[in-house]
Formats: sequence, C-alpha cells, structure tokens
Amino acid sequence: MNILLVNWQDRANPYAGGAEIHLFEIFGRLARQGHRVRLVCSGWKGGAARATIDGISIQRVGGRNSFALLGRSAVRRAVAAERPDILVEDINKLPLFLPIGTSLPFCAIVPHLFGETAFDEAPWPIAATVWAAERPLPWAYRRAGFHAISESTRDDLIARGVSHDHVRVIHPGVDSRRFTPGPAGRRSTLPNFLYVGRLKRYKGIGLAIEALALARRQRPDLRLDIAGVGDYRAELERQIRELELEKAVTLHGFVSEERKIDLMRWAWANVFPSPKEGWGITVIEAAACGTPSLASDSPGLRDSVRHGETGFLIPHGDAIGLADRMLELADSPLLVQRLGQQARRFAEELTWEQTAAATECHLTDIITGEAGG
Repeated sequence: MNILLVNWQDRANPYAGGAEIHLFEIFGRLARQGHRVRLVCSGWKGGAARATIDGISIQRVGGRNSFALLGRSAVRRAVAAERPDILVEDINKLPLFLPIGTSLPFCAIVPHLFGETAFDEAPWPIAATVWAAERPLPWAYRRAGFHAISESTRDDLIARGVSHDHVRVIHPGVDSRRFTPGPAGRRSTLPNFLYVGRLKRYKGIGLAIEALALARRQRPDLRLDIAGVGDYRAELERQIRELELEKAVTLHGFVSEERKIDLMRWAWANVFPSPKEGWGITVIEAAACGTPSLASDSPGLRDSVRHGETGFLIPHGDAIGLADRMLELADSPLLVQRLGQQARRFAEELTWEQTAAATECHLTDIITGEAGG
C-alpha cells in the first residue's frame, strides 16, 4: 500500500506525546514490512522541513499554531505529487476535515474526542473552537472508516452519529520486552505512588495530590512521584506548598524512558485521575512493569484498567475514594503483588505487532470497500 498520513506532529517534535507514539509504533512497522508511508505534519523552530523516522518519509509544514491553516494545502500537494492508495488522518487535536474534496479511500484514527472536557483545560474561546470543530465530524467524515483505540471512543463516535459499521476498535500495544517487572525487591519499601504524563489541568493530577494529603492523615509514609512536563506545573507546585507536601511529593520534570520504567517498577500503583482518555497508554506501560493502576472510572481508562483485577477504578473527582484505595494498597503489599501480576498478564496480551496487523487489515478493507469508507 501507498499510505499518506496526516498528524499535527511527528515523533521527533518537542511536543510529541502518546498520539505520536501510537502512530509511529503502528506505521513504522508497516513501513518496515514494505509499505510506502509518508507523513504530513507541523514543524517547529529549528526542525528540518523533511526527515525520515522509522522508515516514514516526513514533510513538516508550518508550526504548531499554523498547521490548521497550512495543513490542508500541504496534503493536496502531497497527493498531487504521489497519489496514495489511502489517506489516513489522526484526529487528536483539531480535525482538518480532509475527506471533503477528495475521493481517496479514507481512514480516521481517533484516540478520543474532547467534547466538553476541552473547557476543563483551555480558555473558553479555544475550548469552544475545539468543541465546535468536533460537532460536524459524523457528516464531514461520513464515508471514512474510523479506527477507534478503545470501546469508549467507539461508543462516543456512535453516540455522535457515526455509523457502527464504520468504526473498528483496535487497541494500542505495549513493548512487554522493554517494559518488564523489576527484580524481586525492586519495589519501594514504603508505599509510593506515581503519575506519568503531561502536566495539564484536565489530567486531574491535582486530585491525586489532594487524595495523597487525605491518605497521609492515616499513613504519613505515603509518597507521590510526578513525572512529566507541562504548563500546569506552577499550579501543582502551589498546591503542594499549600498542603505542606513538599517532602511527600516529587516533581521530576522530564524523565528518560529508562527512568520512567524505573519509576513504574518502584511504584505501588500508577495513578491516573483523568476525566477522559482515549486509552491511557501509561496504564498499560505500568501494567507491563507489574504495577497496577488507580484510575478514574472514565472513558478510555475503564477500558485499559480492569477493576479489581489490574487495578481499581474510582468515580472521577472522588478524592476520598482515591485516598481510600491508596490506603488499601498501602496496607496490603500482597494485594499490590497480585494486582501487578494480573496487570502484567493483561499487558502481555497487547502487542504492537497485533495492532499493526489489525491496522493493515483495516486499511485494506477500506480500500477494497469491505469496511466503512
């Protein structure tokens, strides 16, 4: 196949995150299998206009704030220069409405849609723009085949008016050979919890800090590590000071992949109190490391965390409920061990090879007319 991808960023972009990991894990494998894969995305100051990563030929156009204006014309030029068999848009920010104006077979990859959660993060004019841009998706992408990364995302698309026959759920994978449990005794001797991800308001990190403060009233030995960067750091630092948790919470900032794995092996549980995710890739990475998760019972996370088996789901916003689960794990290392073992087994069922193969099959079905689109 000749595949033309469109995403706001590539894996080398300083702002790259889970969406880019997902995209390159899949299509890098397809490129290595002999498929022709190109990517049109935004660039950044100092970034080369063209590059090749994982066998994917990359063309960077404009920047983070101008790609919405420049992306569509760049895609048209890429199609004119070399007509692909299928056009694939990864909709993880503003949709570009690329099916309009082309007859090419089309696949839309959807990690998740923001909906009203956009107002939890961005100023209302920006949030309103995102919310409004998602409204015409069922009409604008009516002939597309949708690749949803979780059952929650599938259900959201269908509820918005996308035909059930046009949506296929393909779970992300995890590298269980790299993300592995540590040697016996590697876990912290004292109850230690971990958040890994971007420091954004909507991720609910403040809720984890609040829950820790509540739990420490009974167990003052509880600690929380926070790894990641983002514009919410200053607010988190303020909250930590107000709750007098300076010695209990560590903000690590950016960490390498190796350090992230060490932190996951060290923790008693990964904490992810977000109101909405597509899947929660760090949940599965932690699971592969033998570490359970405490997560909000919210879209996406209720698919990647099996309640009572690989961790616990807590009603979103329930700081007391999250604190109670922290204490439950802190009081029972054997429970942590049992949940972690089951989480590892679950993660071993999810491989990027399977994800890439399922994506290849989906794209072929779209091209031949055997799937939506």
